[in-house]
Amino acid sequence: MARPDPLELARQIRPAMTKLYVTYFRTADQSELTGPQLSIMHRIQDHGPSRVRQLADAEGVRMPTASNTINQLEKQGLVRRLRANEDRRGVTVELTELGELTLERVGEERTQFLAEMLDSLDDGNLGQLAEAANAIMALAEAYAEPEKATSGSARRNAGQVGE
Repeated sequence: MARPDPLELARQIRPAMTKLYVTYFRTADQSELTGPQLSIMHRIQDHGPSRVRQLADAEGVRMPTASNTINQLEKQGLVRRLRANEDRRGVTVELTELGELTLERVGEERTQFLAEMLDSLDDGNLGQLAEAANAIMALAEAYAEPEKATSGSARRNAGQVGE
């Protein structure tokens, strides 16, 4: 089989991906948390306690924006700021137990919603999607981090995941 044209494939699937993205993230509206709040919480969960500057850089936002989001999360008891012992100016942000539980609950709600969407597919389409899952995960891995998204190695490495 000839290699599909990436540009043509992108034109074909982009509208559907946009619709799915909007539909999927509407489930966040049922949550008390915004997309940016969840993103910062996931980043802390994945990478451990982090400085506000690190979170802002990783999220691709300005420091005041990240700080405001963290303030909102702190008021809800989902994160806490910790002052470093060696450098009292250094403050890291970590998830609280409530934050961990909230991420687990919201993640489970979204997984259930996505499973319901997938269950609506016929067996043939569901099987094709299962086969495409490795490629989707490779793209997410290669492009999810802002610093990776612009690197040429992300493009080269995307095809190597799951091979």
